[in-house]
Amino acid sequence: MTGADAEVAAYIGRWRPSPVSPRAAALARDVVGQAALQGRERAKNLLWAAGKLAGYAIGLGLDLAPEVVLHPPAAERFTRCAAGLSPAARRTLRTNLRFTGRRVVPQLYPADLPLPRERSKKPYSPAQIDGYLALADAQPTMDRRMRAAGLVCLGAGAGLIRGDPRDVRGIDVACRSGGVMVTVRGARPRAVPVLARYQDRLLAAARFAGTARPAGPPRHSPDTRHPARSPSAELPNSARNRQATGRPG
Repeated sequence: MTGADAEVAAYIGRWRPSPVSPRAAALARDVVGQAALQGRERAKNLLWAAGKLAGYAIGLGLDLAPEVVLHPPAAERFTRCAAGLSPAARRTLRTNLRFTGRRVVPQLYPADLPLPRERSKKPYSPAQIDGYLALADAQPTMDRRMRAAGLVCLGAGAGLIRGDPRDVRGIDVACRSGGVMVTVRGARPRAVPVLARYQDRLLAAARFAGTARPAGPPRHSPDTRHPARSPSAELPNSARNRQATGRPG
């Protein structure tokens, strides 16, 4: 045993604070002495945590044995339910008690298993994005072409994901600071820049949309919200086929 270890062991042996009962202090000295600590300050923090836990266990009528007091459910109940502790103190006590428990009763604290990690998907290549833009250009109407291109540009050019494009309006896309910025609303409001490659197409989609959404389906599309009320739904099958193909009746 080195001189520093002897000093820590002597400090642990002398630890008898007045706010902690003699029985609780004895258990704290016992378990912290088994933890093989380095440093007096570390020992002091663990002694206070173990002493508070032992005092709480005495009030519940628990047996003052390390395997009982340091059992994970008992320590967790103390850190969650003990009165007069701030949130920061509860977190510190939980960390110190788990450290002591892993050193003294390791059979009750199995090692944490690593959680599986998923590899992130590869980003779209420029050729793939060009394909999506070509698909947008092939849409049958100007409205659909602009909205499809706007969706691609908001995702690939501004990095908007999930529900972010849903709250963007045409007026939220503006030229600023020598580039194009998109003001994102919703749960995470922010302003994001647009890559130069997508600026012209996104600006065109935004001008076309105005105060409406420049990406995705329109908010009040009669054909998507109420298909039974759309004009083509009132036609018989043969008439709908002729309307879709453009052939005369």
